[in-house]
Amino acid sequence: MTGLLTELSKRLAERWLSLLVLPGALFLGAVFTARTLGHAHALDAELLVREVQAWHPAPGAGAGARLAVLLLMVALLAAALGLVAQTLGSLLERLWFAADWTLWPWPLRALAAWRVTKRRERRATAQRAYERVRQRVGEALIAGDGGGDGAGQDTDDDVRDADLRTARLAMARVSQETPQRPTWTGDRMHAVTLRLAQDLALDLAAVWPALWQLLPDAPRQQIEATREALDRAAALAAWAVLYALLAVWWWPALPLAAATFLTARLRIRSATDAYAKLVEASVYLYLGELAERLGVSADGILGRRAAWEVTCLLQGQRHLIDLTAHDPEP
Repeated sequence: MTGLLTELSKRLAERWLSLLVLPGALFLGAVFTARTLGHAHALDAELLVREVQAWHPAPGAGAGARLAVLLLMVALLAAALGLVAQTLGSLLERLWFAADWTLWPWPLRALAAWRVTKRRERRATAQRAYERVRQRVGEALIAGDGGGDGAGQDTDDDVRDADLRTARLAMARVSQETPQRPTWTGDRMHAVTLRLAQDLALDLAAVWPALWQLLPDAPRQQIEATREALDRAAALAAWAVLYALLAVWWWPALPLAAATFLTARLRIRSATDAYAKLVEASVYLYLGELAERLGVSADGILGRRAAWEVTCLLQGQRHLIDLTAHDPEP
């Protein structure tokens, strides 16, 4: 037990140091630099070095204790700033996913609605372009059934496949399904919920907590790691906002904030895509086991009816199953 507690405390200390103290200490350094240099001497490294040297404790008795107290205060302040960034990151993550954007205050709601409309228009344009490419490829395949072989035919097939992939990627770059959220990130997660509802009549929000209990350690750890990566990316976006505030006093903070925000945005998109894929794959792989645990007959292949019954049971609506017991589909 002692060894377990020691290892646990060591890991907690490492996470506390890496997630809170170190980013906070870097931000404190940026604050000190902004206060010292300002706009007039923004890149004066010699001035910054002189100011740093002036901060060392005066020699004499108690110098080591004063230095220790100073370092402790810096660590505590850095940790407090880290907590502020984590909180702000949670807020930014909620705005990024925008699952409840229809309940936002009017100015934000109007802006989100405008974004949804624009994204739907872009998605419709990309889909029309994809349909045109697919029709052209189909016509070319039909016309080429009776002739052409060898390297030339293979090259034409490769070009057509590349055109189709490009057109599909153009659609997915906007949204995998018809946009319902003002952001790509929100629509990426919503696409999973929408596909499961359309294909299996499954309510992911109702089913996921029970399904999570059945997941083996390997997929559970993968999902947790991806979720942590998403949280870290959101916290990085929060640090970008805090660095942008320093630009009022020190202009180099602005490009630093822009680079940090761009990195955070790329990481959020990557983590969200991975998280959505893992969640959707987990549903298809382990929903049959959940149905069996709940006493729902899947007959070897989990179809729409069985998935709907699982949803009803987990929503506390067993009476709906009894009412439609003889219907082939819900």
